[in-house]
Amino acid sequence: MMAAPATPEYLPWSEVPISFDRRDHPDFIPKPGRYPLLVSPTIRDVKLNRVLIDGGSSLNILFLKTFDQMGLPRSELRPCTAPFHGVIPGASSTPIGQITLPVTFGTPENYRTEYMQFEVADFQAAYNAVLGRPGLTKFMAIPHYAYLVLKMPGPAGVITLRGDHQKAYECDRESCDLADTII
Repeated sequence: MMAAPATPEYLPWSEVPISFDRRDHPDFIPKPGRYPLLVSPTIRDVKLNRVLIDGGSSLNILFLKTFDQMGLPRSELRPCTAPFHGVIPGASSTPIGQITLPVTFGTPENYRTEYMQFEVADFQAAYNAVLGRPGLTKFMAIPHYAYLVLKMPGPAGVITLRGDHQKAYECDRESCDLADTII
């Protein structure tokens, strides 16, 4: 038995409609749905080019190598002892810590910044970071995996981010190679 408020409390940005149509369709789609959706947000003033959008993940992950390359001090990490599963094939992993960072998407004319919590993980990956459902929810973002497009509401209309098929192919191949070394 759950009581609902008489007046609904809407999530921020929920009034902005987002849709996909043929204008979003790339000229060529090699193997629709096969390649990962990669975007290039700015995370704490550093533009990252290999951020995986993973709507199946319940975590936002920043890999330790990226953390160190960004010049972030490890003293900013908060302790975290809860392991996560399904990132490394056949194994669980415990992050070395958590950190909350500003993440920005868009252009100077239309951008959004939200603060997100990341688990900092110390293992190799083809990506700089992974934005899972918490990140998508924070931005009210909608991925389209066939078109490799991510859309989210912005102050001047919908922000549209297009993935790069070549970069997606390279990351996918690198991920497969890394998985082969683990098994």
